[in-house]
Amino acid sequence: MKVVVAAVSAPEHLNGVSRHAANVVRGLLTRAEVSEVHLLAGAWQQNTYAEAVVRHDARLHIHPVAIRRATICRNFWYYSELPKVAAQLGADVVHLAYPMPLARDFPCATVVSLHDLYPFDIPENFGFLKSILNCQAVRQCLKSVDAIACVSESTRHQLSHWLGNSFDDKAITILNSVDPPVSNCARGPQPLHKGQPFLLCVAQHRRNKNIPLAVRIFEQSLHTGAIPSETQLVIVGVPGPETRRIRRQIRAARLERRVVILCGISDAGLQWCYRNCELLLAPSIVEGFGLPVVEALLAGCRVVCSDIAAFREVGVEACHFVPLGPGELDAFTTAIRVARGTPRILPMSMPWLSASAIAEKYIILYRYLQTRLANQDYGAIRISHIGSRDGL
Repeated sequence: MKVVVAAVSAPEHLNGVSRHAANVVRGLLTRAEVSEVHLLAGAWQQNTYAEAVVRHDARLHIHPVAIRRATICRNFWYYSELPKVAAQLGADVVHLAYPMPLARDFPCATVVSLHDLYPFDIPENFGFLKSILNCQAVRQCLKSVDAIACVSESTRHQLSHWLGNSFDDKAITILNSVDPPVSNCARGPQPLHKGQPFLLCVAQHRRNKNIPLAVRIFEQSLHTGAIPSETQLVIVGVPGPETRRIRRQIRAARLERRVVILCGISDAGLQWCYRNCELLLAPSIVEGFGLPVVEALLAGCRVVCSDIAAFREVGVEACHFVPLGPGELDAFTTAIRVARGTPRILPMSMPWLSASAIAEKYIILYRYLQTRLANQDYGAIRISHIGSRDGL
């Protein structure tokens, strides 16, 4: 089976989408049924993906796509050029790492990973016009593909909430894969290796991540003594529409010397942060999966997070959940005080999220789509009926 993973996206550094694509590739390479994996990435992403996959396998081919990073250029490439590339590579399946405009006359089976419904849930992430365009792009992609792999039950629920039962016959839940960390780092990213305690927030600078609230929580935690006076707040994530607002919030609170904003750190550096922070702070409004929460638990890190469906789905009882809304600032501060009063948890084991376990589910899906395509029998069985509630 030849699988093409299309992961051309704007950010140069790792984010949720690129981590997902790298994890899918790593997982597929554990399967004997897979003869070739072709990872298509922007030329600006090539080194990032090479470091993220970290697997020497003759079946893996990373192809840099030399186009401009602008949205219109990427949209055109997905719609017009990707079918040609898939045909040239003799692909059996093309797996899109996230929704992008897609031609319907594709030479093979197509799957898209659906991480979230942010354009519908929280249009402030994009702005009015971009939100409308993103909604249209998502709808077009979901109509065109043969299968929609939702990364969580929460995302699958939101799909039904916003778009009704239009896609029930092609949607299924296959969780994100997250393996225990194997990389180690003796020193943290500058200036974090000097021994000061710090709270960690891993989030892109987007409205749904609620980073300004994280800054306010940090400020109040300092003032009330919930954390030591020398504590820092470390925000790790790709800059975005909220970056200016975040920096204004930091300046208004006079915390410029206490808040560290990092971008583009290595996986090893991020693992050092998880292992050495006081706790992970995740006050998101809405999420598709909650990758930082899972990574933190795998590293043995305390977690204080908002009480939302995606975090409940992956966070089990090891997290300190805080409801958003009236009194949220005091509630988060209290949760931080309580969490710091408990011992660090032991690194958790989540074998059901391993790359090989998730890859097995994708292989079942791919085979099913190949069989349907070969028989030209598109209405016989609903994809959502070939697996359990938790996926294939």
